[in-house]
Amino acid sequence: MASGIDPVKLLEISLAAGKEIMAVYGQELIIEAKADDSPLTIADQRSHQTIERGLQIAYPDIPVLSEEGNKIPYEERKNWQRFWLVDPLDGTKEFIKRNGEFTVNIALIEENYPVLGVIYVPAMDVFYYGEENSGAFKLEAASARKFEKTDELFEGSILLTAKKALDRTRIVTSRSHMSAETQEFIDRINDDSQPIEQISAGSSLKFCLVAEGGADYYPRFAPTMEWDTAAGQAIVEASGGVVQSVKDQTRFSYNKESLKNGWFLARI
Repeated sequence: MASGIDPVKLLEISLAAGKEIMAVYGQELIIEAKADDSPLTIADQRSHQTIERGLQIAYPDIPVLSEEGNKIPYEERKNWQRFWLVDPLDGTKEFIKRNGEFTVNIALIEENYPVLGVIYVPAMDVFYYGEENSGAFKLEAASARKFEKTDELFEGSILLTAKKALDRTRIVTSRSHMSAETQEFIDRINDDSQPIEQISAGSSLKFCLVAEGGADYYPRFAPTMEWDTAAGQAIVEASGGVVQSVKDQTRFSYNKESLKNGWFLARI
């Protein structure tokens, strides 16, 4: 692959993290409080440890920035040309609701932009992969597959193409974080030229819907962090879609001094 990263290794790391998450899923949850008062379960921590260990063994020269290990000072990371950006359990609220819509997100950032991303959905056993100049793919029944060569992974996968619907406009929104501004966007799009279909989904699955042609727009006019979006952006862009800042319509970038994102729009 152009990045020099083995997708099969990332699949193995994602599956291992998903196994740790599913070992906790369905049990009585031990919930602590993050600094921003969002829920944190032992599943986040176990997934983080698994991913960090796996990446450090496989790619010891590439630093890791994870939601559950995000205390690296900007003065240190601002000079990183290449690093992993990880959300070990995206959609914690969906995990707690036990609706299955939570993911493992791993992205490779080069010079402030995502060039590779993987999203694994443990409860559905589906693996998404996207890499710049290589395309985006979806692998179902991921944990049941065995691959000796990288090419075998892609041969067993579905090629993703961000493709607009001809008869309606499909907008995917957050299941847990709908905002008034997002509703205003939907109202602006709804110009009576064709019907609007509104879809709700949790976690980074919204990016996956855009990448596989299941939604035309994913507007996010509410707070997110860099680890929430990087893997999804890589997959959307690899499928032919776009993820841009609402403020100035530029490509979404990473490793800012503040790791909080501005508003964005992912679209076909």
